[in-house]
Amino acid sequence: MPKLKTKKAAAKRFRITATGQLKRNKSNTQHILGKKSRKRKRNLRHATLVDKTVLNTIKKKLLPYA
Repeated sequence: MPKLKTKKAAAKRFRITATGQLKRNKSNTQHILGKKSRKRKRNLRHATLVDKTVLNTIKKKLLPYA
């Protein structure tokens, strides 16, 4: 059985926590920021965890050695 390749695009976007969950950055922070409120932009700065419904799919298919 050959080694599985990690999808590099996914490896750059996700980090694994100590408990095995995946951490990700929030979207909508790159451009068109003038119409977004200060509170909304501030809350988008913080990272969040990947939803449980897609967690196993990402771990198995995109990050096989996670």
